[in-house]
Amino acid sequence: MTTTGRNIYITSAEGETGKSTVALGIVDLLTRRVQRVGVFRPVARSTQERDHVLELLLAHDGVDLDYEQCVGVTYDDVHADPEAALSTIVTRYHQVEARADVVVIVGTDYTDVAGPTELGYNARIAANLGAPVLLVANGNKRTPESVRQSVDVAIAELTSHHAHVVGVLANRCNPAQVAAVRGQLATPERPAWAMPEDPYLTAPTVRQLTDAVDGTLIAGDEALMGREVLDVLVGAMSIEHLLDRITDGSVVITPGDRSDILLGLLTAHAANGFPSLAGVILNGGFTPPPVVTRLVEGLDARLPIITTDQGTFRSASIASQTRGLVTAGSQRKIDTALALFEQHVDGDELLDMLAVARTEVVTPLMFEYDLLSRARADRKHIVLPEGTDDRILRAASTLLQRQVADLTILGDERDILARAAGLGLDLSGAQILDPSEGELFERFAEEYTKLRAHKGMTVERAREIVRSVSYFGTMMVQLGLADGMVSGAAHTTAHTIKPSFEIIKTVPDVSVVSSVFLMCLEDRVLVYGDCAVNPDPTAEQLADIAISSAATAQQFGVEPRIAMLSYSTGESGSGADVDKVRTATAIVRERRPDLSVEGPIQYDAAVDASVAKTKLPDSAVAGRANVFIFPDLNTGNNTYKAVQRSAGAIAVGPVLQGLRKPVNDLSRGALVQDIVNTVAITAIQAQGQSPAGA
Repeated sequence: MTTTGRNIYITSAEGETGKSTVALGIVDLLTRRVQRVGVFRPVARSTQERDHVLELLLAHDGVDLDYEQCVGVTYDDVHADPEAALSTIVTRYHQVEARADVVVIVGTDYTDVAGPTELGYNARIAANLGAPVLLVANGNKRTPESVRQSVDVAIAELTSHHAHVVGVLANRCNPAQVAAVRGQLATPERPAWAMPEDPYLTAPTVRQLTDAVDGTLIAGDEALMGREVLDVLVGAMSIEHLLDRITDGSVVITPGDRSDILLGLLTAHAANGFPSLAGVILNGGFTPPPVVTRLVEGLDARLPIITTDQGTFRSASIASQTRGLVTAGSQRKIDTALALFEQHVDGDELLDMLAVARTEVVTPLMFEYDLLSRARADRKHIVLPEGTDDRILRAASTLLQRQVADLTILGDERDILARAAGLGLDLSGAQILDPSEGELFERFAEEYTKLRAHKGMTVERAREIVRSVSYFGTMMVQLGLADGMVSGAAHTTAHTIKPSFEIIKTVPDVSVVSSVFLMCLEDRVLVYGDCAVNPDPTAEQLADIAISSAATAQQFGVEPRIAMLSYSTGESGSGADVDKVRTATAIVRERRPDLSVEGPIQYDAAVDASVAKTKLPDSAVAGRANVFIFPDLNTGNNTYKAVQRSAGAIAVGPVLQGLRKPVNDLSRGALVQDIVNTVAITAIQAQGQSPAGA
């Protein structure tokens, strides 16, 4: 890879501009174009407390550096000797630069030195590191004209210290003025972007409020302490008046001796139709009397209840001034920040501005990013049947925030929304359906009866069957109410895909449903099939699997060179197993003469050019294969797992192929990111098929 620019310096002229959000977006963007992204913090607050911005960026996949390597000096060092500190910064920066293709440098936070001095020092750092500057301006509570004025002053200061400003990004703008702000800032020589204020990004968590008021959790679920607080109310009035004012995500501060308010809030929190609270803070050093404590315990409430010795005024003042941070542990904030960046910043324009060339290598992160981008470009409707699984809910929140797909989640709406609220997730953009009741339930029962009439199906039996979430979801796909389905996090593979065999069935000219894993190695993507469905395919089925796998490979940007694997290469071996592969290869060549295929071939001859030169010197596939067709499930499943564990490959899949409409199965050990990727894959598969309702 070659680049003419190797770094970018992100700075601002004041504090609380949301630089961390911008830095996160740029790191995320760069990991999709280069292999190794470095991050560097020239000046940190101290060596005693770890810098939350640096920790946030280091937690991003694709950044492989230690915290200590990425810090230059502290504010104390700058005070003691600015020139010596600058020299140390330059030295430490170059150590990071040597280990990265591009380095994102995040300037100071204005928590110590006076404003003009600090901006000038940032400019000197940028100039000495040879780093182009992206200036982040604060648009919060400012008119477009005042934002431009502050930017003009900051650019003059930066330029006077020989820093080169290549772009401006106004953050935290009034959502209604984003376009106007950008219009004020953009010039022919200098691109500009503007991002709106999102109160969620500055919302503190219940834990942060608890720490701020020096509180103690006395009841409720510790796991819910990470929920963001969207409003703080003082509950000194009667409960009937307070109930009119609470909203989702509120924390209510009330005297600890007001048991009536505490019990009223717990009742409202549990009641259908009332907002879901984030927590209750009992102030004044009072705790509920034993009889009330027993009642609270008997309610089995998970809502965090905190006590503090602070008085009402002091508690409310502290809470109102506590600002939340985008940290590595807040996935919803990260999703929100990345979504804002993606929607309001032209990533390609920014990277072109920095002259960051795209590498020919395809890393797992690049592949994942491409999946999300392609799914987002033509959003499809995916049904997720397992609404009782927290991983599904977390993935759904990410998918909705990043605008990857439209979603239907199956399950009890009240239970799902209550659990999502408790986890601090936003599922307001999803449709939630109960598969056991309603108009669709009856419609699906009747349709399934027709589909399986040749098997003697009755409506009564069909009602029992379509109540199953996998059958209900599959019927949604079959009838065009969704474009695809993803399931299996909490159910077996058979539970997930058996309904699709019965209802959706295979595409014409394909006799068998099969699967592939997209194996993301460090520098490329390989396709392995079939590793999940068919135990011992016939030669004809093996040919079907190869042709389907080639189509899947093309759909995900891999130009297929197919290796039909066996224990023998070319004409050197014989026996039933190798003959099956030889016959399957001949069928593929006959049916699809346009495909590059070789077989039978051993794995080493398929991937190693030196071995290929000896065993199959005239083959266009040997030594450079990227689609591998295994002769049976035993071989395929063990090989993909061996490569996954031994080579550190990321295995995306199984991706089902051969169905008329896309249904994909998850591993029961699937991580949230696995679910996100599988939904994106399903959406891309749906893009290549008929639209829902067609």
